[in-house]
Amino acid sequence: MKQFDTIIQNGNVVFSNEVKKTNIAIKEGKVAAIGDTLSGEAEHMIDAEGQYVLPGMIDVHVHFSDPGREYWEGFHTGSQMMAAGGCTTYFDMPLNGIPSTIDKAALFEKAEKGNQTSWIDFALWGGLVPGNEPHLAELAEEGVIGFKAFLSTTGNKEFENVDDVTLLKGMKIIAGLGKVLALHSESGPITDWLKEEKERAGKVSADDYLETRPIAAEAEAVQRALYYAEVTGCPLHFVHISSAEAIEKIEEAKRKGMNVTVETCPHYLMFNHHALQEKGAIAKCAPPLRLPEEQKKLIELLIAGKFDMISSDHSPCTSDLKDPATYNLFQAWGGISGGQFSLLSIMELALQYKIPFEHVAQWTASNPAKRFGLASKGEIAEGYDADFVLLATDESFTVTEENFLAKNKISLYIGHTFPCTVKKTINRGRIVYDQGAILPEQPGGHWIKPVQAEEKAASSVN
Repeated sequence: MKQFDTIIQNGNVVFSNEVKKTNIAIKEGKVAAIGDTLSGEAEHMIDAEGQYVLPGMIDVHVHFSDPGREYWEGFHTGSQMMAAGGCTTYFDMPLNGIPSTIDKAALFEKAEKGNQTSWIDFALWGGLVPGNEPHLAELAEEGVIGFKAFLSTTGNKEFENVDDVTLLKGMKIIAGLGKVLALHSESGPITDWLKEEKERAGKVSADDYLETRPIAAEAEAVQRALYYAEVTGCPLHFVHISSAEAIEKIEEAKRKGMNVTVETCPHYLMFNHHALQEKGAIAKCAPPLRLPEEQKKLIELLIAGKFDMISSDHSPCTSDLKDPATYNLFQAWGGISGGQFSLLSIMELALQYKIPFEHVAQWTASNPAKRFGLASKGEIAEGYDADFVLLATDESFTVTEENFLAKNKISLYIGHTFPCTVKKTINRGRIVYDQGAILPEQPGGHWIKPVQAEEKAASSVN
């Protein structure tokens, strides 16, 4: 029997602090050895000459709609799409499926579906909504990665936004559970009032939509959440931040020593409001794509290291909900479908702005793993899960409906050409995506839990 299952040789390996040409040996789904010369043979050899080997992306923010709305996107198609983009672990948000993940029964129902049909590993968020505060402890005990709440109106009757009292109560409980609260931070009163004013006046264009979700609405919600976190001691993670003003407030909180992290999404860096003007509802999201000058600021903030991580906020739907002929843009579904292209987007920006690839690995893998307690993921190091993506930077990739593996082929990215391409994706030693094809024939992803939950489960068995 040969010593290793697989050896990846001659790749430019992207570690957290350097890029080095070396070899990686894999045994039983783990990194067994790293070195220029490896003593031992392998059953399989992968020649990565000229390619970059990065840790597989950990996307902490996707919306698959299993169970209940898998015709929007389910674990089966969604996980294949993520694998095609170099993702080896994703965190599924608690809304859009039916039921929402707001109690233990719903958590187990979703986890079972994921274990049966996901091609790559996944974690699950729990929800904070009015009335489910008594269920937060059981969700934490069973291994949710954290909790998610909305400060603006959701438009989703199964997952309502929190009022201020629910938010404070929930924060106090979540702090006591040692978990993180992720927040969609837009002021509900501001956005709802502006929307009513516009619709009453019959103003429903792209420009009108942007004006109903101003930067002030994001900044106000971020600041309010930070004040509440000071009072309750709750760790916060701000999702899809889209403005420099909000980042200023988060930076101030970090300087004060608060337990806060922040993500932005590739679509805020790659596109701007002109896309909504030109393409309509396909480019609608919340917060909205900003004006070009704000997009430029976000790129500068990325380069300066002000974002902790990059996440897709993959939010798919069926074509009727994104009907480009919809006159009233306010009625169209707000979400960007593009989880497959997050890593490629950040690599494009890295190539364009000469950002070190180590920073890409930090934003897409090591920082998410550290923040959310995934002790065996996020790094290329001995003993860690063998989660990798092999990238070619000398080969372009043009997005088409055929190579976009989501269930519904509706994306702002269709037609975009990236200056790089994903060659292979490896999850715990298994090749799950290779040269445009999904492998193997059967799904093999697992529901993973943060370290604390894994330790509790082990202690209850012993």
